[in-house]
Amino acid sequence: MAQRRPASYPGPAEPRPARREAPAYTIDDAIPSYRRHLRAGGRTDATVDRTYVPHLEKFNRFLAERGMPRDVRAIRREHIEAYLEYLAREGIGRKGRVGLRPASLSLAYRSIRPFWKWLVEEDEIERSPMERMRPPIVPVEAPPVIREEQMVALLKTCEGTTFEERRDMALLRLLYDTGMRRGECTNLKIEDIDWERDVVTVFGKGRRVRACPFGKQTAKALDRYLRLRSRSLHGDEPWLWLGRRGRLLDSGILQIVRRRSRQAGLGKLHPHLFRHTFAHEMLSAGMQEGDLLMLGGWRDRGMLSRYGASAAEERARDAYKRLSPGDRLR
Repeated sequence: MAQRRPASYPGPAEPRPARREAPAYTIDDAIPSYRRHLRAGGRTDATVDRTYVPHLEKFNRFLAERGMPRDVRAIRREHIEAYLEYLAREGIGRKGRVGLRPASLSLAYRSIRPFWKWLVEEDEIERSPMERMRPPIVPVEAPPVIREEQMVALLKTCEGTTFEERRDMALLRLLYDTGMRRGECTNLKIEDIDWERDVVTVFGKGRRVRACPFGKQTAKALDRYLRLRSRSLHGDEPWLWLGRRGRLLDSGILQIVRRRSRQAGLGKLHPHLFRHTFAHEMLSAGMQEGDLLMLGGWRDRGMLSRYGASAAEERARDAYKRLSPGDRLR
């Protein structure tokens, strides 16, 4: 007679079902959603497609070429640090330079960091691999400014009555008088000019709107240009700056500045140099930093300090001449 098993005997164990691993979610998979997130947050198409996404794609290629993890859940701090180290030593910069400069390295860092924050917010990962990382140190390099005699020489190249001369005179004066960004200048429409207050409304980074005042000489140059513009082939266009084929784009404004600077014997000036000069001139004239932040569309004093550093020593010497304690003694 067979013996009975105790009641507590559980019997043969049933095999557990295999645990299913979550499918990989790579940077390539995430980019379309991340691009929509950036645009919904107010980033312009140019910023998204020329800065944020290209830097992510470069990082993704780096991972693939070295056999590193591609799943965002498996990417760690050491992988990002290896990428930044590679850029510092072997990355190709402007004019074929090997090894990125600190400013370019910092831009790469700042361009990929928001991606991980977004992944955390979307519950795709628990923690950002960059949460304890510090940005690369960027030495303060004072960008140059346009001297008054250089600006005079630049404007002399535009003296005349042709359409291009009147347009270029107005463009250069507006850049010099307002310090607006090239993209802001490109996107101006005729309706953005307020002739009652002599200000022009611009749409800056993050779609922030601000008013940029301009002086009487700039107003005169704009008026002269607009009178010729109204009779031009594309005069019915809403955009302020026109060329032979219609609206001028970023590249068109760059070409004007480069062409006029060569004619003036000043080499290759860049439109952004007018922004540095504007900050220097306003600080030299005694404008408060808070007012300059508002007029120039800067969000933090750090960037303003860099622009204003172009001739900070010169401003300090001028201030000393006015305040010298020794000169007060008789």
